[in-house]
Amino acid sequence: MTSDFLVIGAGVAGLSFALRAAKHGTVAVLSKGALIESNTAWAQGGIASVMDETQRDPGDSIASHVADTLDAGAGLCKTAVVETILAEGRAAIDDLVGYGVRFDSNQKNYLLGKEGGHSYRRILHARDTTGMEIARALIEQTKITPNLTIHENHFVIDLITTAKLGAAVDDRVIGAYVLDKRTQEVKIFRSDRIILAAGGCGKVYLYTTNPDSATGDGVALGWRAGAAVANMEFVQFHPTCFYNPAATGPEARSFLVSEAVRGEGGNLINAKGEDFIRKCDARGSLAPRDIVARAIDRELKRTGANCVFLDVTHKPPGFMRERFPHIYHQLLKYGLDCEKQPIPVVPAAHYQCGGVVTDSHGKTSVKGLYAIGEVACTGLHGANRLASNSLLEGNVMARRALLDLMRAHPPGKMDANDFPIPEWEHGDTAEPDELVVIYHNWDEIRRLMWDYVSIVRTDNRLRRAAARLRNLKREVREFYWGHRVNPDILELRNLVAAASLIVECASRRKESRGLHFTLDHPEAREKLCSDTVLRKF
Repeated sequence: MTSDFLVIGAGVAGLSFALRAAKHGTVAVLSKGALIESNTAWAQGGIASVMDETQRDPGDSIASHVADTLDAGAGLCKTAVVETILAEGRAAIDDLVGYGVRFDSNQKNYLLGKEGGHSYRRILHARDTTGMEIARALIEQTKITPNLTIHENHFVIDLITTAKLGAAVDDRVIGAYVLDKRTQEVKIFRSDRIILAAGGCGKVYLYTTNPDSATGDGVALGWRAGAAVANMEFVQFHPTCFYNPAATGPEARSFLVSEAVRGEGGNLINAKGEDFIRKCDARGSLAPRDIVARAIDRELKRTGANCVFLDVTHKPPGFMRERFPHIYHQLLKYGLDCEKQPIPVVPAAHYQCGGVVTDSHGKTSVKGLYAIGEVACTGLHGANRLASNSLLEGNVMARRALLDLMRAHPPGKMDANDFPIPEWEHGDTAEPDELVVIYHNWDEIRRLMWDYVSIVRTDNRLRRAAARLRNLKREVREFYWGHRVNPDILELRNLVAAASLIVECASRRKESRGLHFTLDHPEAREKLCSDTVLRKF
């Protein structure tokens, strides 16, 4: 199966790219599950962008948005990249509206929200299900777009490069081995223009706001193909994940209470009703996420409590039902009326700020391979992502990646067809008799990452995590090569790869910066203010 463009992932970045690229050639989009199963669809808060003068918050500007982003990024943002992406934000918003996204507005203007770390109201939203609205519109567009084929339930096993085939040419991508989850057949998809847009790795941790599909597939694929990876130590923990020990099921355990709730006046308090955040930062509950998450972690350890509380009971009756209907009704399902009772919350892994290293057009160190969205490390987020910059980045980088590909490698002669790709060869024995071992390893990875590599770290904890992950990698390798591949083994393989990259990057950073905080090196050190870059080859 050959296409001009092969897109791996179906969130805002992948589908935005695919819709644009379909005007210039054939596009195949691979989605590990159903199209709607993406981090994009789970995003509640919104998308940040400075609008034109008639619609922006008085005093706001692109320069102010840049300053807020640089401040949150704790010295590791690439200023030129930040300026470029944020300057192109309004055009990206126009593109989304053109695809049919319906942002909240009155008859004249968009209704703009404010979130932690932002100096002004500049967050466009669709109630509290902005990501779902964006996903809906993009998915509907794919159904009516010529040259674009969606392959749901197709799990990419590995990228195929000329180096892996032993070809004596510059290393480049030429395709991918892909498992069709419905038939269990391994297929070859050929393309020499591959876009990694497979999202993040939240499921590496025991508690996460991410869907179950976020197992680090994209960064693992890029790493195994030889692409440089950087800054994986910077994992953002969302401060307010709903806490209910009686709730069951993945949706209940990972239900996010949007940052926008604090932007609209929600306050974090402890069991005594104290505003403990303000002791750490004058911005209180609207401080950047890393500060808020660490303050909650510190408060939980200081008091021995299981959770803190997000209080919106002071808001007018009906406010939550109108502004945040999804959150309000989900909480009601769990027996909590947030207009009358504070919401119990804890931090949870939320966003991968590092990833596959790219330039400002999404180009990686492997020819023909681009990375966009959460899987990429562009330099926009630095050591800590500013709230609601991610949906914007995914859309802007989709535009920029296509422009670069059309300049450097427009569709035409398919280099991938110059190389004979062997059929898939792998262990063909049945699945292991005791799949419980795979599930045990899955749980062990997530628990050790939560215990040793979460909000607060130490050198000793990182050494312990690294030692256990080395053993787990050996066990996973035996599963992978010794048995017929299945989605569980593939996810476990990617999960352990992503966890190992996080630990390796964290072990190399001997300071505290942004989202990486270690008790052994509690201060930021300017001479260490550089990216943590890993290269396999």
